[in-house]
Amino acid sequence: MIEDLEYNSGRTQLRMPEYGRNVQKMVEHALTVEDKNERNQIAQNIITVMGNMSPHLRDVADFQHKLWDQLFIISDFELDVDAPFPKPTRELLFERPEPLNYPQNHPKYRFYGNNIQLMIDEAIAMDEGDLKEALILNIANHMKKCYLNWNKDSVKDEVIFQHLNELSNGKIKLKTEEEALKQASDLVKKKPRNVVKKGVKSSNKNNRKKRIR
Repeated sequence: MIEDLEYNSGRTQLRMPEYGRNVQKMVEHALTVEDKNERNQIAQNIITVMGNMSPHLRDVADFQHKLWDQLFIISDFELDVDAPFPKPTRELLFERPEPLNYPQNHPKYRFYGNNIQLMIDEAIAMDEGDLKEALILNIANHMKKCYLNWNKDSVKDEVIFQHLNELSNGKIKLKTEEEALKQASDLVKKKPRNVVKKGVKSSNKNNRKKRIR
């Protein structure tokens, strides 16, 4: 009995562990069948077993394509059967995707974020009017909020106006005498601390049992 025991170290490596050892054994048995018609029937039965593991998807066309691809992967691309979908290749499976070109943005003031530049460019492109002035003022208030989130100390409006002028390449100029931004307390609200009122016992304290005399 000890000689008949199987250990994972002596078995073939599972190519797709999510389907388990029995599915791989069925695929390995299909590779040994010489009659192609019989292999086709066995392969169809294996697909049915694999689909039963996800019954809500087994009848979807795309999922059927995925199952057949996985069947060939389990067989190490050696199974010769008539599949309803093109047989995948080993080269296609291990082909590396092309690298993505990530945008390399290096803003001068990182604490404002990358989207603030898009907002400024949009404001510059707008026609003169009340809508443009309102957008510029909202942008300045948002910049002040971002600045306060980065630096908890207060910031003067002149600093925000100067940064806005630099980021817009001198096309947006605001003056403190004409415009006033929101107060820091309105932009960054502090979370209220838990205050225990007088006469109210804290729920964290353990209730002590009274002594019975």
